[in-house]
Amino acid sequence: MAIPESFLDDLNGRLNIVDVVSAYLPLTKKGGNYWGLCPFHHEKTPSFSVSEPKQIFHCFGCGKGGGPIRFVMEMDSLSFPEAVGKLAEQAGLQVPDDGGDGVWREKRRRILELNKEAARFYRAMLADSRGAAVAAYIREKRRISPKFSARFGLGAAPDAWDSLISAMRDKGYDKADLIDAGLAVAGKGGGVYDKYRNRLMLPVIDPRGDVIGFTSRVMDDSTPKYLNTPETAIFKKRSILYGLNYAKQTRRPNMILVEGNIDVITLHQAGFDNTVATMGTALTEEHARLLERYTKELVLCYDNDAAGEDATQRAIAILKHSELSVKVLRLPKRKLPDGTLGKQDADDYIKNCGPAAFEELMRGSADSAQYRLEAVKAGFDLSRDEQRAQYLLAAAEVVAGFASPVEREIYAARCAETAGVSKDAVLQEVERRRKKGAWQARKQEERQNLAPVRQLQPKSRELRYDNVRSARAEEGVLRVVLLDGEYFRQTGPLTAGHFSSPLLGKAFGLLQERWQQGKSVALSALESRFTPEEMDQLTAAVQGALSGNTAQAALEDYKQVILLEHSKADISDGSDLDALRQVLKQKKAYGG
Repeated sequence: MAIPESFLDDLNGRLNIVDVVSAYLPLTKKGGNYWGLCPFHHEKTPSFSVSEPKQIFHCFGCGKGGGPIRFVMEMDSLSFPEAVGKLAEQAGLQVPDDGGDGVWREKRRRILELNKEAARFYRAMLADSRGAAVAAYIREKRRISPKFSARFGLGAAPDAWDSLISAMRDKGYDKADLIDAGLAVAGKGGGVYDKYRNRLMLPVIDPRGDVIGFTSRVMDDSTPKYLNTPETAIFKKRSILYGLNYAKQTRRPNMILVEGNIDVITLHQAGFDNTVATMGTALTEEHARLLERYTKELVLCYDNDAAGEDATQRAIAILKHSELSVKVLRLPKRKLPDGTLGKQDADDYIKNCGPAAFEELMRGSADSAQYRLEAVKAGFDLSRDEQRAQYLLAAAEVVAGFASPVEREIYAARCAETAGVSKDAVLQEVERRRKKGAWQARKQEERQNLAPVRQLQPKSRELRYDNVRSARAEEGVLRVVLLDGEYFRQTGPLTAGHFSSPLLGKAFGLLQERWQQGKSVALSALESRFTPEEMDQLTAAVQGALSGNTAQAALEDYKQVILLEHSKADISDGSDLDALRQVLKQKKAYGG
């Protein structure tokens, strides 16, 4: 069961989507809708629309759409029940304990309590002989002080198959609970065993202070080096930043993003309490939005190997669409015993060179533009003319992508100085490439415009229309009934079964059912019945102005198209001649 529909109706009735969205971003009223810059993708011209009458939002750029609950889910990286809970609290409502929501919340509470007990168990193991090897690893190999070991809740998973299972059984948790929390694994023979064995354990704590999962590390070169809690209702790696529970309290003016969890602890111990890390994943847009809540500037400090360079470039591409000012701290190579230079991460550098040296590197951090150009420069031998020319072409491609004319002017000058040519020559190449890019974008748009059927199709391949003509009329019917539910009186003999699109037919049927029950006819009331991708398509489908003066005539036209196309489909499936005569009669009546 889901959250009771009656409660969702009550909650939606108390919410105004304009107020909900305005709490996160500024909106300006133009015409019948409110407009703003989309918070889900980078844009300079507002394409994010909020309709107060329909109580939905829709971005014409990235396609996201839905009602107040979906908006809060996306902005705060919450599940549907969590978003409902947050909005209910703001509206002065108590989410009922009965039904599916009560079950879900109880399960979530139990997982969080179990995670807390597991963290205490792993922590206690450090003082036990079964955790002696991990304790020595923390103290001697990682040189983490007792204070910071305790601060981050470090622990030890014993080298046994059921240590945690046995300990948690004594506290009232069964094997199913441990599997739900990702702390145990079901074996092929039906048995269950501890997921983590002979590992350093690091609890993952969210900004609210809850233990939402774990990451773990081996103490040798075996694999996998890191092992995380699997994806659960409360553990989603795409939106988790390790160390944020402490970093959010920093007095430093920025945050540092590193690759590893151990890097985070080492840097916090060295005084850089503004450090966070992703959970073994590349930086995502969800991470970027989360960081934007706590800082204006982000310093990327990834490992100085090829993988770290690639990760830095990918992160810059993601952060280009954020409001964060981005800098890159490049760690120097470490001199190895044989005299060669090798990889070095933040943890290594702090141990080898100390906090003061790291602080100096922080002050010398390059902005993301400078970093990208230095990376380009590293690939060419500028003592050779042909290499200098190739460098300038590659650098001009990077500079052409800068949105600000001031940035293009500054960095074109720097590239020119580096290669020993005039700034004007570089700027000419930059502008040539910008024009070429604009031309290519225009051609792409023209090609799309020449394929109108494709333009009418949903972005999601799974939701594509089999019959575009009928689907467009079906979208029109939804627009009419959402204008005023009383138009359902005039939809007969149309039913959801006549719709060619299962998605649009389902929406029509659910809205009709609500109208028959005397409930509000609103798309936002159906959010619990559709996936986010389906809501994106539904909000896109009902965009467009429609006045009460033309709605009735439009509805009749839409009905006839749907019924006609449905009859054609019946004939193609082998229906009798009476259906064919009905089609011909309808076509004649409507000038077909």
